[in-house]
Amino acid sequence: MSSSLDTTEFVVRTIATTCVENEKYFGDLDSVVGDGDFGYSLARGFEQVLTQWDQFDRDDSGTFLLKVAMSITSRIGGTSGPIWGTAFLRAGTQLKGSENIAVGDVVTALRSSIEGIKKRGNSDVGDKTLLDALAPAVDALEQAHDAGESVADSVRAMATAARTAAEHTSTMQARRGRASYSGERSIGSADAGALAVAVLAERLAETWNSRQPV
Repeated sequence: MSSSLDTTEFVVRTIATTCVENEKYFGDLDSVVGDGDFGYSLARGFEQVLTQWDQFDRDDSGTFLLKVAMSITSRIGGTSGPIWGTAFLRAGTQLKGSENIAVGDVVTALRSSIEGIKKRGNSDVGDKTLLDALAPAVDALEQAHDAGESVADSVRAMATAARTAAEHTSTMQARRGRASYSGERSIGSADAGALAVAVLAERLAETWNSRQPV
Protein backbone atom coordinates (compact mmCIF):
# COMPACT_ATOMS: atom_id res chain seq x y z
CA MET A 1 0.00 0.00 0.00
CA SER A 2 1.47 3.34 -1.00
CA SER A 3 1.67 6.05 1.64
CA SER A 4 -0.11 9.38 1.25
CA LEU A 5 3.20 11.05 0.37
CA ASP A 6 3.95 8.38 -2.25
CA THR A 7 0.54 9.01 -3.82
CA THR A 8 1.03 12.78 -3.73
CA GLU A 9 4.39 12.39 -5.46
CA PHE A 10 2.79 10.15 -8.08
CA VAL A 11 0.08 12.73 -8.78
CA VAL A 12 2.52 15.64 -9.06
CA ARG A 13 4.97 13.72 -11.25
CA THR A 14 2.12 12.62 -13.52
CA ILE A 15 0.91 16.20 -13.85
CA ALA A 16 4.43 17.46 -14.50
CA THR A 17 5.36 14.91 -17.15
CA THR A 18 1.98 15.24 -18.87
CA CYS A 19 2.34 19.03 -19.09
CA VAL A 20 5.82 18.68 -20.58
CA GLU A 21 4.69 16.03 -23.07
CA ASN A 22 1.70 18.13 -24.16
CA GLU A 23 3.53 21.43 -24.57
CA LYS A 24 2.67 21.75 -28.28
CA TYR A 25 -0.89 20.50 -27.91
CA PHE A 26 -1.70 22.91 -25.08
CA GLY A 27 -0.01 25.71 -26.98
CA ASP A 28 -2.00 24.99 -30.12
CA LEU A 29 -5.23 25.01 -28.11
CA ASP A 30 -4.34 28.36 -26.59
CA SER A 31 -3.39 29.91 -29.93
CA VAL A 32 -6.95 29.65 -31.27
CA VAL A 33 -8.11 32.72 -29.34
CA GLY A 34 -5.30 33.27 -26.84
CA ASP A 35 -1.64 34.22 -27.16
CA GLY A 36 -0.41 30.65 -27.60
CA ASP A 37 2.04 30.61 -24.68
CA PHE A 38 0.02 28.39 -22.33
CA GLY A 39 1.72 25.14 -23.32
CA TYR A 40 5.18 26.69 -23.24
CA SER A 41 4.60 28.25 -19.82
CA LEU A 42 3.30 25.05 -18.25
CA ALA A 43 6.07 22.94 -19.74
CA ARG A 44 8.82 25.25 -18.50
CA GLY A 45 7.30 25.41 -15.03
CA PHE A 46 6.89 21.68 -14.63
CA GLU A 47 10.31 21.01 -16.15
CA GLN A 48 11.60 23.04 -13.23
CA VAL A 49 9.62 20.86 -10.83
CA LEU A 50 11.12 17.70 -12.32
CA THR A 51 14.63 19.19 -12.24
CA GLN A 52 14.29 20.09 -8.57
CA TRP A 53 12.44 16.88 -7.66
CA ASP A 54 15.02 15.45 -5.29
CA GLN A 55 15.47 18.78 -3.49
CA PHE A 56 11.89 19.18 -2.25
CA ASP A 57 11.15 18.77 1.45
CA ARG A 58 9.05 15.71 2.12
CA ASP A 59 8.01 16.06 5.74
CA ASP A 60 4.46 15.41 4.57
CA SER A 61 2.32 15.81 1.46
CA GLY A 62 1.42 19.41 2.27
CA THR A 63 5.03 20.49 2.72
CA PHE A 64 5.93 18.79 -0.55
CA LEU A 65 3.13 20.60 -2.40
CA LEU A 66 4.18 23.95 -0.95
CA LYS A 67 7.69 23.45 -2.32
CA VAL A 68 6.26 22.48 -5.70
CA ALA A 69 4.18 25.67 -5.65
CA MET A 70 7.29 27.76 -5.06
CA SER A 71 9.08 26.03 -7.92
CA ILE A 72 6.17 26.63 -10.29
CA THR A 73 5.76 30.31 -9.49
CA SER A 74 9.49 30.93 -9.86
CA ARG A 75 9.49 29.64 -13.43
CA ILE A 76 6.08 29.97 -15.11
CA GLY A 77 5.44 33.37 -16.66
CA GLY A 78 2.29 35.22 -17.64
CA THR A 79 -0.97 34.46 -15.86
CA SER A 80 -0.37 30.71 -15.64
CA GLY A 81 2.30 30.96 -12.94
CA PRO A 82 0.16 32.72 -10.33
CA ILE A 83 -2.88 30.58 -11.13
CA TRP A 84 -1.21 27.16 -11.05
CA GLY A 85 1.10 28.19 -8.24
CA THR A 86 -1.87 29.29 -6.17
CA ALA A 87 -3.60 25.96 -6.80
CA PHE A 88 -0.64 24.00 -5.41
CA LEU A 89 -0.09 26.51 -2.60
CA ARG A 90 -3.68 26.28 -1.38
CA ALA A 91 -3.69 22.48 -1.58
CA GLY A 92 -0.38 22.27 0.24
CA THR A 93 -1.53 24.62 2.99
CA GLN A 94 -4.68 22.55 3.46
CA LEU A 95 -2.78 19.26 3.70
CA LYS A 96 0.27 20.42 5.65
CA GLY A 97 0.85 18.26 8.69
CA SER A 98 -1.44 15.47 7.47
CA GLU A 99 0.08 12.01 7.38
CA ASN A 100 -2.88 9.91 6.29
CA ILE A 101 -4.85 11.61 3.53
CA ALA A 102 -8.26 10.31 2.50
CA VAL A 103 -10.30 11.22 -0.57
CA GLY A 104 -12.34 13.64 1.52
CA ASP A 105 -9.13 15.49 2.44
CA VAL A 106 -8.19 15.71 -1.23
CA VAL A 107 -11.61 17.14 -2.09
CA THR A 108 -11.21 19.76 0.64
CA ALA A 109 -7.73 20.65 -0.62
CA LEU A 110 -8.93 20.93 -4.22
CA ARG A 111 -11.84 23.13 -3.20
CA SER A 112 -9.36 25.37 -1.43
CA SER A 113 -7.34 25.48 -4.66
CA ILE A 114 -10.47 26.46 -6.58
CA GLU A 115 -11.19 29.32 -4.18
CA GLY A 116 -7.59 30.48 -4.48
CA ILE A 117 -7.77 30.45 -8.28
CA LYS A 118 -11.00 32.45 -8.18
CA LYS A 119 -9.41 35.14 -6.04
CA ARG A 120 -6.09 35.20 -7.87
CA GLY A 121 -7.68 35.32 -11.32
CA ASN A 122 -10.73 37.37 -10.32
CA SER A 123 -12.75 34.68 -12.06
CA ASP A 124 -15.50 32.18 -11.40
CA VAL A 125 -17.16 29.15 -12.94
CA GLY A 126 -18.83 30.32 -16.14
CA ASP A 127 -16.03 32.66 -17.23
CA LYS A 128 -14.56 30.02 -19.57
CA THR A 129 -11.40 29.15 -17.67
CA LEU A 130 -9.90 26.01 -16.18
CA LEU A 131 -12.39 26.42 -13.32
CA ASP A 132 -15.14 25.25 -15.66
CA ALA A 133 -13.51 21.81 -15.79
CA LEU A 134 -11.88 21.70 -12.38
CA ALA A 135 -14.96 22.49 -10.29
CA PRO A 136 -17.20 19.82 -11.91
CA ALA A 137 -14.32 17.34 -11.73
CA VAL A 138 -13.95 17.82 -7.97
CA ASP A 139 -17.72 17.54 -7.53
CA ALA A 140 -17.67 14.23 -9.42
CA LEU A 141 -14.76 12.93 -7.32
CA GLU A 142 -16.64 13.72 -4.14
CA GLN A 143 -19.92 12.27 -5.36
CA ALA A 144 -18.33 9.02 -6.51
CA HIS A 145 -16.46 8.62 -3.24
CA ASP A 146 -19.57 9.36 -1.18
CA ALA A 147 -21.43 6.74 -3.23
CA GLY A 148 -18.93 4.13 -2.09
CA GLU A 149 -16.86 3.90 -5.27
CA SER A 150 -13.22 2.85 -5.05
CA VAL A 151 -10.54 5.50 -5.30
CA ALA A 152 -9.67 4.35 -8.83
CA ASP A 153 -13.31 4.56 -9.93
CA SER A 154 -13.69 7.93 -8.25
CA VAL A 155 -10.69 9.25 -10.16
CA ARG A 156 -12.21 7.92 -13.39
CA ALA A 157 -15.46 9.71 -12.58
CA MET A 158 -13.47 12.88 -12.03
CA ALA A 159 -11.77 12.49 -15.41
CA THR A 160 -15.05 11.88 -17.22
CA ALA A 161 -16.62 14.96 -15.66
CA ALA A 162 -13.57 17.07 -16.48
CA ARG A 163 -13.67 16.04 -20.15
CA THR A 164 -17.41 16.69 -20.50
CA ALA A 165 -17.16 20.07 -18.81
CA ALA A 166 -14.05 21.08 -20.78
CA GLU A 167 -15.72 20.28 -24.09
CA HIS A 168 -18.76 22.29 -22.99
CA THR A 169 -16.63 25.43 -22.71
CA SER A 170 -16.76 25.63 -26.52
CA THR A 171 -20.31 26.98 -26.11
CA MET A 172 -19.17 29.77 -23.79
CA GLN A 173 -17.80 33.25 -24.33
CA ALA A 174 -14.48 33.93 -22.61
CA ARG A 175 -14.65 36.57 -19.89
CA ARG A 176 -11.13 36.36 -18.50
CA GLY A 177 -7.64 36.28 -19.97
CA ARG A 178 -6.43 37.07 -23.45
CA ALA A 179 -9.26 35.05 -25.00
CA SER A 180 -11.77 37.54 -23.58
CA TYR A 181 -10.41 40.19 -25.96
CA SER A 182 -11.86 38.27 -28.88
CA GLY A 183 -15.41 38.63 -27.53
CA GLU A 184 -17.97 36.46 -29.28
CA ARG A 185 -15.26 34.98 -31.50
CA SER A 186 -14.18 32.93 -28.47
CA ILE A 187 -17.41 30.94 -28.79
CA GLY A 188 -16.87 27.74 -30.73
CA SER A 189 -13.51 26.69 -29.29
CA ALA A 190 -12.93 25.00 -25.95
CA ASP A 191 -10.83 26.69 -23.28
CA ALA A 192 -7.21 25.54 -23.27
CA GLY A 193 -6.93 25.51 -19.48
CA ALA A 194 -10.11 23.50 -19.10
CA LEU A 195 -8.94 20.96 -21.67
CA ALA A 196 -5.59 20.73 -19.88
CA VAL A 197 -7.42 19.84 -16.67
CA ALA A 198 -9.27 17.12 -18.58
CA VAL A 199 -6.07 15.71 -20.07
CA LEU A 200 -4.38 15.65 -16.67
CA ALA A 201 -7.35 13.98 -14.98
CA GLU A 202 -7.54 11.38 -17.75
CA ARG A 203 -3.84 10.59 -17.42
CA LEU A 204 -4.24 10.11 -13.68
CA ALA A 205 -7.22 7.81 -14.24
CA GLU A 206 -5.33 5.78 -16.85
CA THR A 207 -2.29 5.25 -14.66
CA TRP A 208 -3.80 5.15 -11.17
CA ASN A 209 -3.69 1.40 -10.61
CA SER A 210 -0.12 1.14 -11.89
CA ARG A 211 1.27 3.82 -9.60
CA GLN A 212 4.44 3.08 -7.67
CA PRO A 213 6.36 5.09 -5.07
CA VAL A 214 8.60 7.66 -6.78
